Amino acid sequence: MTNAAEYATAGAEALRKGDAERAREYLALAAEGGRADASVMLGLARACKALDDAPGQIAALDRLLTAEPRNILALILRADCHAESGDSRSATSYYQMALRAVPPAARVAPDLAQELHRAQQMCEKYAEQYKDWLLRSLAAKGFDEARSSARFAQSLDIVLGKKKIFLQQPRVYYFPGLPQIQFYDRAALPWLDDVEAATGEIRSELLEVMKLSGAFAPYVEGNPNRPRKDQMGMLNNPAWSAHYLWKNGDAVSVNAARCPQTLHALRNAPLARVPWRSPSILFSLLQPGAKIPPHNGLINTRLVCHLPLVVPGNCVFRVGNDQREWVEGKAWAFDDTIEHEAWNDSDRTRVILLFDVWRPELSDEERALVVALFEAIDAHSGKKPEWEI
Repeated sequence: MTNAAEYATAGAEALRKGDAERAREYLALAAEGGRADASVMLGLARACKALDDAPGQIAALDRLLTAEPRNILALILRADCHAESGDSRSATSYYQMALRAVPPAARVAPDLAQELHRAQQMCEKYAEQYKDWLLRSLAAKGFDEARSSARFAQSLDIVLGKKKIFLQQPRVYYFPGLPQIQFYDRAALPWLDDVEAATGEIRSELLEVMKLSGAFAPYVEGNPNRPRKDQMGMLNNPAWSAHYLWKNGDAVSVNAARCPQTLHALRNAPLARVPWRSPSILFSLLQPGAKIPPHNGLINTRLVCHLPLVVPGNCVFRVGNDQREWVEGKAWAFDDTIEHEAWNDSDRTRVILLFDVWRPELSDEERALVVALFEAIDAHSGKKPEWEI
């Protein structure tokens, strides 16, 4: 044999026959002769492994990964080297890189698919071992999942990859320095007690509204003066619809007159009063089987509140990492600039009372300045803004 191509062919044949010694010799000569492509270097790594030549195996794989950093099989084999040496963290990083290197919707050969499945299993195995280690270590220091800080428990879930980081992402206006809280603690919102206490009266007014033809309109409606937006399939979709008592800072007088008890229940709520924008007070209806896709609200200076009125069960709401089921008469407030979604998996309609209030962290001065800012923005255009709750 006189050239690298011949050495590569001979090495591959030797490896096929199980002659690892000769395969290593020939494939090393092929690489030295300039034939250091993926087939040669992977073959050389396999030959070295068969001979318990860990340094040679690692050198072959590292040389290939220098030239092709996203070679999936090389990444998996390099992960195996770390796994065999007991370095689970390094092994995990290589397995994960291999899994991420698969192009979306790619058709993978059966042999490679099997290797990728093994890589996934190894990642899950190490993740479980890591979780067990952390929980045992923390338990020894007094941590108890049922009684310790809920915020710390959530941070632990993020460390373990069980939850993601969800932050405020308002689509219109961001006020810095406000805490990233998904659902607010009731202790900060004592006025919600009055709202809950009036659940029966509010539900009675709702049921009368629901007898009216055309009382509810799609929550997301098109604006002829703006480009048409799909809004994730919710545009003009009656599956998610609303009956407004107040809309964007103005009372809907006919509707409000029908629901005096509902408005009275909100007498102590710190409604976010911004001309042409808020508050909005409405009955929000979700039809059976409907889903509101994940989305983010407009501004982070408000909270959105729900009072469940008609909840047939299997109606779920998610804000960030926190997923809850509505319970009739049990209100909550949440930051709608954190990604949220809802679905009704029942066979009946779900209806809640929905309204927006100031965030409790804002001072009176800050609230007044936010109002002044939006008044200036709207005065500049001279037109009502395109707005939503």
